[in-house]
Amino acid sequence: MNIHEHQAKELLKKYGANVPNGVFALTVKDILEKAKSLNSQKLVLKAQIHAGGRGKAGGVKILNDISELEKESNNLLGKKLITHQTGPSGKIVKRLYVEEPSDIDKEFYLSCLVDRGSSKIAFISSDQGGMDIEEVAKKNPNKINTIKVDFNKSISDLDCEKVIEIFDLKPDQSLEAMNIVKSIYKLFIDLDASMVEINPLILTKQGKIICLDAKINFDDNALFRHPEISALRDLNEEDPTEIEASKYDLSYIKLDGSIGCMVNGAGLAMATMDIIKLYGEEPANFLDVGGGASKEKVSEALKIIISDKNVKGILINIFGGIMKCDVLAQGVVDAAKEVKINVPLVVRLAGTNFEKGKDILDKSGLKIISATDLNSAAEKIVNEIK
Repeated sequence: MNIHEHQAKELLKKYGANVPNGVFALTVKDILEKAKSLNSQKLVLKAQIHAGGRGKAGGVKILNDISELEKESNNLLGKKLITHQTGPSGKIVKRLYVEEPSDIDKEFYLSCLVDRGSSKIAFISSDQGGMDIEEVAKKNPNKINTIKVDFNKSISDLDCEKVIEIFDLKPDQSLEAMNIVKSIYKLFIDLDASMVEINPLILTKQGKIICLDAKINFDDNALFRHPEISALRDLNEEDPTEIEASKYDLSYIKLDGSIGCMVNGAGLAMATMDIIKLYGEEPANFLDVGGGASKEKVSEALKIIISDKNVKGILINIFGGIMKCDVLAQGVVDAAKEVKINVPLVVRLAGTNFEKGKDILDKSGLKIISATDLNSAAEKIVNEIK
């Protein structure tokens, strides 16, 4: 789960990290009123959307006074921002954030995430802040510093020193930067975060280390332990179909392709998506119905796939284990009775009760193309939509 910048900064502040003073609001009237509490005539106005690249898209404004804040807030609120992360559809700005400006001397990059390969926590730091870290890694890999630490309740001073070494700070500044690293680590562990990114982390001309921008992602599987974090979820920033899928505990991610996929098991889903690409088309979604899906769950999954106007064909690939093929088949039939399927449908069933499942589909009256293996299933659905 993602949260907004202003929410991330509130959490960082709670854990002891330095952030600029700021306020957020959902209306222009409220942002003007709240901005009066800030101790600065100049202000920085930021659009709050779940995407990077806001500055280049016109979503960050440096203002001289309250009158400019009113004008720019009216211009920004309700505007569609299109960045390299939103895609061409963009995102509508529905909340604003205003903070006191910072007198920047140097910019750094700092992030913390789970390194699944080593089962450790990785801190990535760079003296090239304010830039896309992927570009820095590509063009100047020597400017990237990665330190991996074991999962513990706290991070050692030695590891903190290694993380900030690339910043080349003075002793008092280093101590402040180390404290921010410790704050981020504690937040990461306490709240089951999957990533904390500060870009840029800045050194001001007054010698202060401040988190100027912040992005925090959380592990969805751990949200049941953190109702206070779940409460920060902004449904306006999520795809409606993904929201609907979450109601039925379906693992669904919308993509830009034309072939809808329904699979049981994340590994099999990834393999199905790969083979669709191998045959020259793109998947329209990742959809894992899980190992123990009911026919109702399968029915809802198919409805979600059909609701995507980009879908020109559907590939169902089920390997029956815990989930039985006849249950899947009945779910498909039930969904088809409620929602007209007007695109080609290829089904590959294997495993537990696949004969019963095939019999249910054969007697359903639906126009279903059967496949015996994944290769033939992918080839058939690609040929059908050409």
